[in-house]
Amino acid sequence: MIVMIDDPADTRVADYVSLNDPAMRREFEGDVFFIAEGPTAVGRLIASDHRIRSLFVSAQRLERTRPLIESLADDTDVFVADRAVQNRTVGFDLHRGLVASAERRPLSTIQTLIATCDRIAVVEALNDPENLGAIARSARALDIGGLILDPTCIDPYYRRTVRVSMGEILFLSVARATDWPGDLNQLIRAGFEIWALTPDQAADNIWMLSPPDRLAVMFGAEGPGLTNHAFGAATRRVRLPIAPDVDSLNVAAAAAVTFGIIGRGRH
Repeated sequence: MIVMIDDPADTRVADYVSLNDPAMRREFEGDVFFIAEGPTAVGRLIASDHRIRSLFVSAQRLERTRPLIESLADDTDVFVADRAVQNRTVGFDLHRGLVASAERRPLSTIQTLIATCDRIAVVEALNDPENLGAIARSARALDIGGLILDPTCIDPYYRRTVRVSMGEILFLSVARATDWPGDLNQLIRAGFEIWALTPDQAADNIWMLSPPDRLAVMFGAEGPGLTNHAFGAATRRVRLPIAPDVDSLNVAAAAAVTFGIIGRGRH
């Protein structure tokens, strides 16, 4: 149902207020709902099994958005506002002109990932939403079935994470460890090897290794990389061979390359 909005303070679009205020949004959204931004991410949201609360589209983008609107359930509200009103609501120039609100699903569990995946990505202390989104997008594209976050990693439903993943994180099984890195022992008991990525030249060249049937690959945050505790939970340290005068790759780029290497010959 299309509803016209002419006041940025209209409570019907409260889900979209101050999208550029991360602290407020974390408290406001809680574990209840999340925001997808842009036509691609919203399209993937609609294709997923998340329950959509509403769409908020600028009047200038309404006709371009019709195909997405027509794929919604009949009782889903589509709020439409002039671009200026929409921008005042969200708190910045939303040049894509389209956002959606959807209910969060509980995250998966490590045991569920073990039962359903033979390739898992593990990330520690990753707090850049763009890096996490890019890793999730590459994981979906390159046959990684699940993603495990350590307790300090950023919210996988954060708006920028969903947008940068092009909505693909909504199709990825994501679990959050509570005992770090002790929870990784569950993977080892289930027959997984855990390869920790590092630029250390003493680590094994990943190209020279034969990936096992069940494998988890682990990445640390930009700069510090993995902690000693995380390395201690791994079964092997591996490196991507790069030019000797380059320090390292961006973590999202390193993850994409790694996913491609360990997936070679699987299809």
